[in-house]
Amino acid sequence: MAAIEFLDLGKKYGKVRSVRKLTASITEGKITGLLGPNGAGKSTSLRCLLGLAKPTSGEAKILGVHYKELKNPLTQIGAVLDSRGFHGGLTGKQNLKVMAAAAKIPDARVDEVLKLVDLEAAANKKAKGYSLGMKQRLSLAGALLGNPKVLILDEPANGLDPIGIAWLRGFLRTLANEGKTILVSSHQLAEMQSTVDDVIIINHGMLMAQGSMKEIIGEGTLEDAFLKLTAGGAR
Repeated sequence: MAAIEFLDLGKKYGKVRSVRKLTASITEGKITGLLGPNGAGKSTSLRCLLGLAKPTSGEAKILGVHYKELKNPLTQIGAVLDSRGFHGGLTGKQNLKVMAAAAKIPDARVDEVLKLVDLEAAANKKAKGYSLGMKQRLSLAGALLGNPKVLILDEPANGLDPIGIAWLRGFLRTLANEGKTILVSSHQLAEMQSTVDDVIIINHGMLMAQGSMKEIIGEGTLEDAFLKLTAGGAR
């Protein structure tokens, strides 16, 4: 069953067409990589999926409905699109408590997710003092507060060092093994080849390829397939 569907999705900003008739689906319980050059339409597609942008045509659905139709969405969908959305004057723990209170999630869950993302030691440090990698982990903790079925992550490895990236790879696999569906947008092709089960490649807002990692790369690498399908990148 598809946990996420893009159905003939189109989005224009003025005369600029960011997404063009995108149709793709993400299978439940798998990690899917959404890949494409800069300006390919990845972030716009995710924004339409999360109700942050209104499609010009077509639609995007999560768990069979539009995002705005979900009841208490934080308990069903976890998303990380930007790690800058925290109040710098509050501690990491305080920021998460504010989010939890808004979604009527018990405070005890805050401690649980801080432990999950290895931020216990920095829980009482003000967010303005966090490194970019720590902010990424805090964002991931926020996305997990409601123990959602689906995770949507835009460049989650941004700011992480090699140890952090390896940790993230294992962490996402653990979540997928627990039955969560994960959609990851990233530029790190070598890391994606080691992390995801399925791949969606877009360019100029259009679907270039979709399938399992093996189907996409054949006997080569993800980078080889990506460059071939996108003619070396955005023009």
